[in-house]
Amino acid sequence: MSPKTTELIEKLLNFPTYSQELGLNLNKEEDRFKWFLASILFAKRISTKIARRTFQEFERAGIVTPEDIINAGWDKLVQILDSGGYVRYDFSTASNLLNIAGELKARHGSLQNLYEQSLNSRDLEKKLLEFKGIGPTTINIFLRELKEVWGKANPSVSAPAREVASNLGLSSKELLLPGIESSLVRINLEFCKGKNCSVCPLQEECRNPLKS
Repeated sequence: MSPKTTELIEKLLNFPTYSQELGLNLNKEEDRFKWFLASILFAKRISTKIARRTFQEFERAGIVTPEDIINAGWDKLVQILDSGGYVRYDFSTASNLLNIAGELKARHGSLQNLYEQSLNSRDLEKKLLEFKGIGPTTINIFLRELKEVWGKANPSVSAPAREVASNLGLSSKELLLPGIESSLVRINLEFCKGKNCSVCPLQEECRNPLKS
């Protein structure tokens, strides 16, 4: 790896992931469920700002476990979602959260048990996909930040990450380094997607800056 590439990798790793920004320690089981909840919120076609704020509303309300979600009930969940600005998907997301929490408890007991019962990465993704409201986007968001914690967390690299990696001249091998994909996705969503090249922290390294 060239010194220039090493410097680029260091820059990317210093760019906080969404779970880090939310103050979560994914080595802790309780924070892994919190990240699961946040991933469900981030997966909808809604701004990351609103998804982040809505997750913080769940934390503020003390609803951060499957039991909390079940005990809260649909009306309370809708109220929390609305307070975070998640109004476009409030009804469906409240229903999905209740379903996911209930099914998780009934089938596996906990998210950690679901992981331990999974035979491999493919089986882990299959089990997660069995929940109504959980699709490939949610799984990618959730698992890509768990690669260093869960050995069976190995989702396919997302298209947004590949796009930024290509613009930065990163190889396929470098793209697979721990923590890199999450940072690349965030760069894509917050800078590339909105053509905010002038404020992107990697504008000097980009080979294909977008015209605003």
